[in-house]
Amino acid sequence: MDIKIVNAHVITATDEFRGEIGIHKGKITELARKVAGKADTEIDAKGKYVFPGAIDIHTHLDMPFMGETSSDDFRTGTIAAAFGGTTTIVDFAIQGKGMRLRDAFETWMNKAKGKAVIDYGFHVAICDLNEDVLAEIPEMVKEGVTSFKCFLAYKGSLMIDDGALYRILKRADASGALVMIHAENGDIIDILVSDMIKNGKTEPKYHALSRPPEAEGEATGRGIAVAQMAGAPIYIVHLTCREALEKVKAARDAGFPAYAETCPQYLLLSYKNYEEPDFNGAKYVMSPPLRSKEDQAALWKALQMGDLQVVSTDHCPFNFKGQKELGRGDFSKIPNGAPGIENRVSLIFSEGVLKKRINLHRFVEVISTAPAKLFGMFPNKGTIAVGSDADVVILDPQKPFTVSVDTNHQNVDYTPYEGLKGKGTVETVISCGRIVVDKGKLLAEPGTGHYIRRKPFKGRYM
Repeated sequence: MDIKIVNAHVITATDEFRGEIGIHKGKITELARKVAGKADTEIDAKGKYVFPGAIDIHTHLDMPFMGETSSDDFRTGTIAAAFGGTTTIVDFAIQGKGMRLRDAFETWMNKAKGKAVIDYGFHVAICDLNEDVLAEIPEMVKEGVTSFKCFLAYKGSLMIDDGALYRILKRADASGALVMIHAENGDIIDILVSDMIKNGKTEPKYHALSRPPEAEGEATGRGIAVAQMAGAPIYIVHLTCREALEKVKAARDAGFPAYAETCPQYLLLSYKNYEEPDFNGAKYVMSPPLRSKEDQAALWKALQMGDLQVVSTDHCPFNFKGQKELGRGDFSKIPNGAPGIENRVSLIFSEGVLKKRINLHRFVEVISTAPAKLFGMFPNKGTIAVGSDADVVILDPQKPFTVSVDTNHQNVDYTPYEGLKGKGTVETVISCGRIVVDKGKLLAEPGTGHYIRRKPFKGRYM
């Protein structure tokens, strides 16, 4: 036996038990009150919670965007993820104009090669549809790419029209893939941005004001309607507001397989952050933008009630100096995105579980189990069970933390959560039976993470 975890208080999405965990050759081999035999390494988890490794299904590492490239690559980004308790990420391979889906996939595979310290997979974003690209969808599914993203925003670059979305939904569903959408009305936003710049409204706050919640609500409803016409399930990424949430809830209440995620920034930060002086509001420029305190409360309630299924990060870091600053005098030139891959688990535990917004099982569900089920990794990942991958996190629920750029491992010069305090610190992280992080020390070498060939979407997980 490679590793034995003793005095384990194990939490899964549905159960909890106290006992011991045996790990051998990357798998969980035994769960018992007492695991017989000795192990090469024994970890005492007394007084801590043990749960399945967190899965972040929305990251953007080493991504070219708006003339810049996100500042974390697959080495720094996965190291930061591991320190935060995430053992698997699913990143986005972005199709460029005239590019095959396979070209996008292979480009991102090469970005990750030899760098990742945890497991990783890819969605492919389809931005330029034609018959040849449509025919590639089932080929990509065979490669383990079982989800595709479509943008209803970023007109002139990433955005596709409703007809293309319909065709992608039909082909993806027939191939066993789930379609994800970035739901904002790109046509209206394009006009609002232009009008604001012309009228001298150039500060970071106008990024948010040019992307109103109504634009997100409309696009969410439209995307769901297109999916209903196509007879295919749909997944809404980074949902932020009540207007969009109402569309998802209505579809789900009617029995339609609409799924949605939110992110820690939308649960903890608000529009007020855009008004920080000295251009610091640029740190929070992301799309969709931060919303109101009332929207925060609605999102927490939706997580509790199951109307939202996942908390991911949309980790897309750009440095404040030299990158975000490019938008001084014109908010539309601020690279969209913010860091968060390292802080998700502790923040959701502290702000969710300890503040009684969600319980422990729901916590595990939204950060690990639901992502695994929706994106073709369960039961290998997303649970602690005999035969599952040995992706395990040990968290000290009493140990305090203060989020700071000085202690984070993300390759970016700020964190949007600077100074936020809480309890619930990740202590030990095991990925496929390898101790990656232990007591603040990195023990894994770059390149030891594996590409995950995800299984086809089975559908109707609610």
